[in-house]
Amino acid sequence: MKRKTTADAGQLVEDAEELLAATAHIAEAKVLAARERLSAALESGREMLDDLKDKTIAGAKATDETIRENPYQSIGVAFGAGILLGLLLGRRK
Repeated sequence: MKRKTTADAGQLVEDAEELLAATAHIAEAKVLAARERLSAALESGREMLDDLKDKTIAGAKATDETIRENPYQSIGVAFGAGILLGLLLGRRK
């Protein structure tokens, strides 16, 4: 799901950049204003995507570090979560 979302966001950015390039020769005030808003939104989106990537990497590193520092506790938590999930899913049938 995450990869699809990232791919969709990348495709959206490419489409927006193509739209900006295709309308570069139009000098009407409304088109210029729309291009400026789209450029600002693209830049904001890129910054948000970069921040999200940084936070995701930091979270993954923190998780990895925690698991390496506490391997037996991590196994216990994963085991307990698996049992709980199995019980909950088993009741649905």
